[in-house]
Amino acid sequence: MGNKLYIVMPAYNEEENIRSVVEQWHPIVEKTGNGSRLVIFNDGSKDNTYQRMKELKKEYPYFVAETKPNSGHGSTCLYAYRYALQQGADYVFQTDSDGQTVPDEFWTLWEQRENYDFLIGSRKQRQDGFSRIVVTKVLQLIVKLIFGVWVKDANTPFRLMKQECLANYLTIIPADFFLSNVVITTIAVKKKQKLFWTPITFKPRQKGTNSINLKRIIKIGFKAIGDFRTINKRL
Repeated sequence: MGNKLYIVMPAYNEEENIRSVVEQWHPIVEKTGNGSRLVIFNDGSKDNTYQRMKELKKEYPYFVAETKPNSGHGSTCLYAYRYALQQGADYVFQTDSDGQTVPDEFWTLWEQRENYDFLIGSRKQRQDGFSRIVVTKVLQLIVKLIFGVWVKDANTPFRLMKQECLANYLTIIPADFFLSNVVITTIAVKKKQKLFWTPITFKPRQKGTNSINLKRIIKIGFKAIGDFRTINKRL
């Protein structure tokens, strides 16, 4: 198996963070080589995120700026995964474009890539607010109830995935599924894939405003129950 890495990120109204995020993550694809790329997907931002991205393309040769109509975080992740696989990526790594994760911690996953199917960072000492922590705990309970498995940190935005495993999962998940990372991790646990978990740092959002509020999270959670049941029947 090759070592072509695609780092993919969704971005919505991240004009204040996008430069620092590209600066921090671009050296990883430079170092891995083999046609590796950092690709950020502008999810129909209302600010100047995409304009900033186009400007950064001139400075960073392995950075790709993509844009698409707004569809939400989960479906944008799925869009990004399909894009990366179409480009021939051997490994796909996903994180978010808000600067909350630490690039140096990526190498712990990369060093173990040949031994596992999915390599996932579990957030420790989270600094993204009490409501978000509560939502993660509730998701754990919903996943346990519907899928019958306990998942440590299903929705963490820090995951390295082998091409063949990810491709198989994308045939199961609807293209517009909002909690795509939750269900990918859950399927991997349920199917007893080789998973590697490691603690990661999760900082406060660096700049800008989080687009997901508690009311919207609760609404998404209720919808997820029905969607999870549908996917569980497909397994």
